[in-house]
Amino acid sequence: MTESPLDVVCFGETLVDFLPSAPGQRVRDVPAWHPCTGGSPANVAVGVARLGLRSAMVGVVGADEFGHFLRERLAAEGVDVSHLRQTAEARTGLVFISLDARGERTFTFFRTRSAEFLLGEADVDPGFLLRAKVVHCGSNSLHRQEARDATVRMLELARGADRIVSCDPNLRLHAWEDPSALKGLLARMLPLCTVVKLSEEELGYVTETQVPEEALARLSAMGVLLPVVTLGERGAVLLWKGERVHVPAPRVPVVDTTGAGDGFVAGMLHGLARWYGGARALSENATREELAALATFACEVGARVVGRLGAVEGLPRVEELAAVLPQRPPTSR
Repeated sequence: MTESPLDVVCFGETLVDFLPSAPGQRVRDVPAWHPCTGGSPANVAVGVARLGLRSAMVGVVGADEFGHFLRERLAAEGVDVSHLRQTAEARTGLVFISLDARGERTFTFFRTRSAEFLLGEADVDPGFLLRAKVVHCGSNSLHRQEARDATVRMLELARGADRIVSCDPNLRLHAWEDPSALKGLLARMLPLCTVVKLSEEELGYVTETQVPEEALARLSAMGVLLPVVTLGERGAVLLWKGERVHVPAPRVPVVDTTGAGDGFVAGMLHGLARWYGGARALSENATREELAALATFACEVGARVVGRLGAVEGLPRVEELAAVLPQRPPTSR
């Protein structure tokens, strides 16, 4: 029996985010918490599924109640969890998120030895990985050498098979005992990627410049075909074959900025998977105007996220976006 294809496979951390019952309080003052799925790659998998494509999550969670919670919640969203492994060797990671009056976050992590770090060679399944058009990852849980090697191997497999390889490092520098290890890891990962998305705050660490245009050029020099920098309320900027493309973001009230970048990535990968389906097709066929349309849509998805508490609650479903869903001109196909 032929297995059905996938559009996007995400791999990396899957966590439980605990959201406060109301913003504007310190963690110690929050009277009640609401558990949600979390972890940047998992958020992207949910975002892609809500936009009507087939997504899957590869990673490790605990064989505990929170691990069961994550598998059940992701499956209910339509995410394939057949390769989300549960282990008794570690607990599922937890994050408590407090919000100030502007929706900016403070994170309190309980993931020092959590299951997400146990990604390894056993989780590398080429047959499953290559059922997808797009392979997406982060760097946030790659503290063990085995996890780093497994991640690089998956990226190499995907790149060698002409898949669109995407990375949002989603840096959490405070979580690294030796940040130089992360530098070395990114030097291995990013040149294997077709698409790299950085937030404005991450530019200095990753590219050693705070200027978005310079950062885009440096990513391009590494071999990244489509480098993108998100600028918050100012939209996003990308570089396509030497040409800078800026798109605006919708003006919306901000409740919580958690997951806005993940929403952007889900929107972008949704378009890339639908329109191109492979790195070569993207390189040969994509136009500046098409990518501007996809980035504009991605900004719309990210803007929907910040209007609700948490990274997942505001991720829109495809039917909500019918009026802004970009249509590729027939002559471009």
